[in-house]
Amino acid sequence: MKLIKNPPRNNWESLTTRPKVNQKELTDLVESIFEEIKENGDNAVLNYGRKFDFPNQKSLFIEENKVAKAIDSVPEELKKAIQLAKENIEKFHLSQQTQVKKIETTPGVICWREARPIEKVGIYIPGGTAPLFSTVLMLAIPAKIAGCKEIVLCTPPNKNGEIHPAILYTAKLTGVTKIYAVGGIQAIGAMTFGTESIPRVNKIFGPGNQYVTSAKQMAQFYGTAIDMPAGPSELLIIADATSNPAFVASDLLSQAEHGVDSQVVLLSTNENVIKSVQKEIELQLAKLPRKEIAKKALENSQIIYFENIKDCVDFSNLYAPEHLILAVENFISVSEKIINAGSVFLGNYSCESAGDYASGTNHTLPTSAYARAYSGVSLDSFIKKITFQELTEQGIQNIGKAIEIMAETEDLFAHRNAVSIRLQDINTKNSAL
Repeated sequence: MKLIKNPPRNNWESLTTRPKVNQKELTDLVESIFEEIKENGDNAVLNYGRKFDFPNQKSLFIEENKVAKAIDSVPEELKKAIQLAKENIEKFHLSQQTQVKKIETTPGVICWREARPIEKVGIYIPGGTAPLFSTVLMLAIPAKIAGCKEIVLCTPPNKNGEIHPAILYTAKLTGVTKIYAVGGIQAIGAMTFGTESIPRVNKIFGPGNQYVTSAKQMAQFYGTAIDMPAGPSELLIIADATSNPAFVASDLLSQAEHGVDSQVVLLSTNENVIKSVQKEIELQLAKLPRKEIAKKALENSQIIYFENIKDCVDFSNLYAPEHLILAVENFISVSEKIINAGSVFLGNYSCESAGDYASGTNHTLPTSAYARAYSGVSLDSFIKKITFQELTEQGIQNIGKAIEIMAETEDLFAHRNAVSIRLQDINTKNSAL
């Protein structure tokens, strides 16, 4: 990790850049794969699956008997851990349900909103170097609570053509309706257009690498909504003298091991903490099975020394991290100044891994500074809010004149007439009494 001391503010923007591939080449690649899937459906999807994942793949749909067999192979201890996480995630997302509230804006004019589930959703579960069955929990649980009728899951098979049993178990546990062995750009394309096997969905959810993120962004041009641009994982930690360097190092490595394009950042006001964290990273990294991946991620990462917490917070808000850990003494007061972050972890014992698995919050979060404008996935991500209004005779009389004036000023006389004809009807009825 590169060490930087007291960078001037005019250099901060450049320090917030994430590792990226050539965007034009990436966009061209996504577009070409999308066109093939649009024209050739399953054949195109299978061809790309054979090229990038499993060379002998013959089908995309995962049959129920394969799911049942996988469930039997999942250790009971893991099943209990998944069940604990499921319960906490359900509690947190159930708390996000809201009641319908009717408001009378003017006597006789009643307005309200009601939630409706998105009927068909697709959830993308990265497989690759780490089978993220925890993401199934994070996406399928709120989808089920919201009432989505169809929950389609796509995840890449490994080199042997298999889906990790924990992914299949968790999918069954959380109510996923269909499971497909397909990953990468081709998975997003299949859910965008629909193929002979894979249904077209209304909205696609889930994290992924820059290829998946670019594909999700392109899906929007074809009428399929997405949760957010959620690319390679990232973590920023603000640590003062009260932090535990071993804890800090473990958190940095926990995100660095996600992938070579992940990025972690440490901001600290204490040079001794920085030195201790650097030593701990070396010690802990040597013991990690995924140390080669973590090493490459650390090459894209940095440690920045600032003289005060205010500068740390200001830089963090500019960086807008996916995950933010406040390993500082007065973390509550510091947290009140955070305006851009996907999810915040407070104090020395709030490790980011808790949010990834079992605290209850959702781990599908905005990356690449999108936290400046996007929220993480929540129950609201799986529903639409429809507004309703009911106007009585009194209501249209109370606001009708204002509508007529406004419509006429915009030269929209049919709009004005839709009000005038009703007011005339009311006046005619009243005159007859």
